[in-house]
Amino acid sequence: MRTYIISSMLGLLFISIYSCKNKEEEKNTEKASIPETTFFKESYRPQFHFSPTEMWMNDPNGLVYNDGTYHLFYQYYPDDIVWGPMHWGHATSKDLVYWEHQPIALFPDEHGYIFSGSAVLDKNNTSGLGTPDNPPLVAVFTYHNINKEKDGSNDFQTQGIAFSLDNGEFWTKYQNNPVLENDGNRDFRDPKVFWHEPTQSWVLILVAGDHAQIYRSADLISWTYLSEFGKEAGAHGGVWECPDLFPLKVSGSGEEKWVLIISINPGAPNGGSGTQYFIGEFDGTVFTSNQLAAKWIDWGTDNYAGITYNNEPNNRRIFIGWMSNWDYAMDTPTKEWRSAMTVPRNLSLIKLGNSYELANYPLEDFGTIFKSEIKKDLELAAGETETIAFDNYNQSEIRFKTTNRDFEFSFNNSLNEKLVLTLDGDQEVFLLNRTKSGKTTFKEEFAKNVQKMPISNMPEGEVEVRILMDWSSIEVFINNGQYVMTSQIFPNEPYTNLVFKNSSSSVLIINSLEVNRAESIW
Repeated sequence: MRTYIISSMLGLLFISIYSCKNKEEEKNTEKASIPETTFFKESYRPQFHFSPTEMWMNDPNGLVYNDGTYHLFYQYYPDDIVWGPMHWGHATSKDLVYWEHQPIALFPDEHGYIFSGSAVLDKNNTSGLGTPDNPPLVAVFTYHNINKEKDGSNDFQTQGIAFSLDNGEFWTKYQNNPVLENDGNRDFRDPKVFWHEPTQSWVLILVAGDHAQIYRSADLISWTYLSEFGKEAGAHGGVWECPDLFPLKVSGSGEEKWVLIISINPGAPNGGSGTQYFIGEFDGTVFTSNQLAAKWIDWGTDNYAGITYNNEPNNRRIFIGWMSNWDYAMDTPTKEWRSAMTVPRNLSLIKLGNSYELANYPLEDFGTIFKSEIKKDLELAAGETETIAFDNYNQSEIRFKTTNRDFEFSFNNSLNEKLVLTLDGDQEVFLLNRTKSGKTTFKEEFAKNVQKMPISNMPEGEVEVRILMDWSSIEVFINNGQYVMTSQIFPNEPYTNLVFKNSSSSVLIINSLEVNRAESIW
């Protein structure tokens, strides 16, 4: 959530919250009764990524599992396809593949709009908001008081809570909100809360402009400041947002490190919004890291504000990001709705030499929606190309393995629109070029530059390349998610050709090439 967006829209977005709430609740009930079969066939509508039935969506919020259900809350404006007074939209899933849309969970109130945050299961009823037999789900979120901001105050963002006793169907706001006041930070938002077992307490991390702040509570209501991190570390091209803090075991060892995720806008390596991470230690009070330079969870332009699930039953660290970028998010060429989420990804920590890297890769569950269409191996001489035709690459999965480091593969259609991907071993970089991919002129920043991803730590030998392509997006995973790029695309018709080009002086060998058709999750 960017302050410049909020400020520039104050006159347009100013509303009387009390007069609108009943109207919005009625509207929400009407939307819930609309048959979903009439949706999800519009131009560019994602077929296996989550998107709202209609209107505007941005950050994922409140990712939590409880009693057989994965909850996905999200920043939502139910009255337009551009950013507006924020609510928490809501969807649920049993498997993180197929989603059911739910009524709006949280509406603005006298304290302000409902900005980003998190949700937890208060198993021991530490808050007293439930009972030992029926512990509550508790949402912790940022209030944004538009009137205070308009009046020039700096304390217009505070933190509030709400609770649910029926697994997220209905929510009640805490009567003494806000639970965490603001001492004068203009950017004081996006709380992520988790239970810290060693200290038997709740930990809250939020962002305050150019750094993160950490708090502790015994009951989710009374919070004590502990520490801060980040003023001298990582990227600082814009405001820090949407933090997350969690432990991860290093793959193949018993070593455990703590991971801090921080989104930033602007300041990402390919322009606009992006998400960086830090590897370090957390003792229950202070997060420390020797890492000064930024590391990026995704080098593409369209993965922002991602956070991970609390209370995940299989001890996986599952991440979902908003698949857009504030440089052009309000201008993309969709009409009934705007924005989608990345596929849910499993996070893992790998160690290469003395370096720790955070990999992210689609959940195994996603394999169930892909049906095999093409399987083959390729061998191309220097300068040779080969084309593989398929009726709709924009609803597919492509996988292959190779030891080669210098080749190009591209997608095109009968309109000569093309999306070009290049692995350049000499420069140790992977390129994604969407400048001629279809609709690109709706905002200059969308196709201004070729997106670049350094791959200097890629191991020698055979690596897997996996691509998920939907009606308006591509996600590229190299070496099981060590290197990732996510990007929106808007071709005027589906891509029907995949073209491999050997740009090296040696033979290009592509092993185990698969093209799989993706079924719609709707």
